[in-house]
Amino acid sequence: MIPIQFNRVSSNKLYIQIYDQILSQIQTGAFAIGDKLPTERELCAQFGVSRAPIRQALSALEMKGYIYSRQGEGVYVKSTQVPAESQPGETFLDSISPEDIVEARMNIEPLIARYAAERATDEDIEALRTTIKRMEQETEKGSYVPETDERLHMEIARASHNDLFIQFMTVITQAMKQQEMWKFIRDRTVTRPDYRDTNFSEHEQIIHAIENHQDEAAARLMTTHMQNLYDRYWKD
Repeated sequence: MIPIQFNRVSSNKLYIQIYDQILSQIQTGAFAIGDKLPTERELCAQFGVSRAPIRQALSALEMKGYIYSRQGEGVYVKSTQVPAESQPGETFLDSISPEDIVEARMNIEPLIARYAAERATDEDIEALRTTIKRMEQETEKGSYVPETDERLHMEIARASHNDLFIQFMTVITQAMKQQEMWKFIRDRTVTRPDYRDTNFSEHEQIIHAIENHQDEAAARLMTTHMQNLYDRYWKD
């Protein structure tokens, strides 16, 4: 493998720019099948970015079949050709990015949780209890069901009794469903036993705060949950 020099990138959609540069090196033969890519630390230094966009770019390349990872060993080139199912375009890169989704959720959901705690009716609380119970049962069975998670967050939005908050969460939920890489990374993180149990515990605490109309606690717990979500997706 010949020495590779990547260019530093601008702040706009970092992972897409990194994805494009690494893919270009793979397709032009700088990396051969079986070659090991530089480590995440090395890529961070070359691109001048943090670990998160590097992880996103590598996840996108793996999802599309260009590379594969070996636990504890690194990342290797699997194919130098565009997989047939990816032609004619990499449309998953053109949609709302996982970065957009995480950023939106980290900023808006704590506010939604605060208003839900203030305004939740008995009917709202009953719906939340039913869904958190379902999540508990699923977790005990060793499974993570995205639809249950999405329903719980939508019910929190409905409990805010703010139509715009509900619309915001509807848009975010649709974006998560349409973004292939979001689902790819989610299925490799939240479904892990350690994350699955913690994920349920965090949701349970949020619902408990809303039940007791503890608005400050609900906002704080949702902030922690969103930060942990970010860490699970991009840092671990």
